[in-house]
Amino acid sequence: MTVGLFQPNGGWIEVIAGVMFSGKSEELIRRVRRSLIARKRVQVFKSHLDDRYLGVFTVGSHDGRTIEAVPVDSSEQITLRLDPLAQVIAIDEAQFLDQGVVELANDLAGRGRRVIIAGTDTDFRGEPFGAMPQLMCTAEVVDKLHAICVLCGAPATRNQRLIDGKPARYDSPIVMVGGADSYEARCRACHKIAPADESQGELL
Repeated sequence: MTVGLFQPNGGWIEVIAGVMFSGKSEELIRRVRRSLIARKRVQVFKSHLDDRYLGVFTVGSHDGRTIEAVPVDSSEQITLRLDPLAQVIAIDEAQFLDQGVVELANDLAGRGRRVIIAGTDTDFRGEPFGAMPQLMCTAEVVDKLHAICVLCGAPATRNQRLIDGKPARYDSPIVMVGGADSYEARCRACHKIAPADESQGELL
């Protein structure tokens, strides 16, 4: 992202989207650390649903990088815990938050804050996830990251949820936090979903 595109005292929204294992949290952490080096006052939030790695008070990437964060379960909680002097607001796993995060992000940007949001833009079915589509539309900058398909090596754009080693059924719960034991990154061609009204059959 080129910060010079924006007015020095103006705010904006950056969205880091993509599938699991694509490096979203790693990129959010990188941007937060660069803001700290620039001596900006930074506050980081994350969904309380994500307790992987070092727990709910840390944003962690799959490669082991971490930063401290405030766990929340709604946009209202972010508003209540917001540091009024923070210049940079980062939110990880935004797909788990309510639609109010869109209004909140725009309000913060309108008040001169830099807002960095990371999240998975599609669910395990390959369909839009939570408030991410609206956040991507309203943001000044959107970076959509890709992983590597574990089956064929192509760019991965889908989250393959596995239950007992087989693709999850379409009617499975949308939210199920997990790592490499429950999910794989796959391309469109290799991504599979078991029908809601049939057994998982021979899907691999």
